[in-house]
Amino acid sequence: MGYRHLDCACDYGNEAEVGEGIQAAIEGGLVKREELWITSKLWNTYHRAEHVRPACLRTLLDLRVDYLDLYLVHFPISLAYVAPENRYPPGWIYDTQAAEPRMRLDPVPLHETWRAMEQLVEEGLVRNLGVCNFNSPLILDLVSYAEIQPAMLQVEMHPLLAQARLLRLCLDLGLAVTAFSSLGAPSYVELGMASSKDSLLRHPMVSVIADNHGRTQAQVLLRWGTQRGTIVIPKSSRPERLRENLESQNFTLADDEMAALNELDRHRRFNDPGQFCEEAFGKFLPIFD
Repeated sequence: MGYRHLDCACDYGNEAEVGEGIQAAIEGGLVKREELWITSKLWNTYHRAEHVRPACLRTLLDLRVDYLDLYLVHFPISLAYVAPENRYPPGWIYDTQAAEPRMRLDPVPLHETWRAMEQLVEEGLVRNLGVCNFNSPLILDLVSYAEIQPAMLQVEMHPLLAQARLLRLCLDLGLAVTAFSSLGAPSYVELGMASSKDSLLRHPMVSVIADNHGRTQAQVLLRWGTQRGTIVIPKSSRPERLRENLESQNFTLADDEMAALNELDRHRRFNDPGQFCEEAFGKFLPIFD
């Protein structure tokens, strides 16, 4: 359909399968490697300098490529190392066989992790570096010492969590911004982290705007994201939705419609370690407060 951006991560547990698809597409003549933008992410258990390169090499092996276009720090959370031969992907829990399985922190300065990632660029294994789930102070700290400046922030953004000041800061600093969960709650409802009443797809204002343009609610939300200057990466396993998502770029929202969507901001974060880490992994760990 024309998609060329693959947003991957060690933690998703499917990079080997994605790699099979990439190899089949290249060998079948559908695309060339240089026509793809492949992103992956360094997991929390690999923040120590000696673990960064092996983690990247495992991702490259699984994805069956020689380099990544973008490598991101998945969270500003450093956890105790779990060897790949013991469990891969390692997930959040240190010892899954313990009487009380829980996270185990292993604090590592971001400076150490970032320098090891810069070496990946110097070696030609990675083209660009970035971060996920970082707030403004962390970004300002990072850009103060980074020899290779971050190129991307990937963070949750949708009309209920517009993060206008964070977006403005990134654009001022020259960081591109990728918005995940651009449709808001849907993917979190199935995980029990949101309820159907949180869905922006059912919001009356979104529906009115969609009707005005003869579009779907999802297309309106995606267009809001790109029209304010972010990249959007909606997940879908249905071909018709994939087409619909691409077609979200074929119209423009009026200024008053953008303003109305901006006013929906309630600072409602669905992907919040300050909530799910304690509930699921036995450790209270807020990173946005």
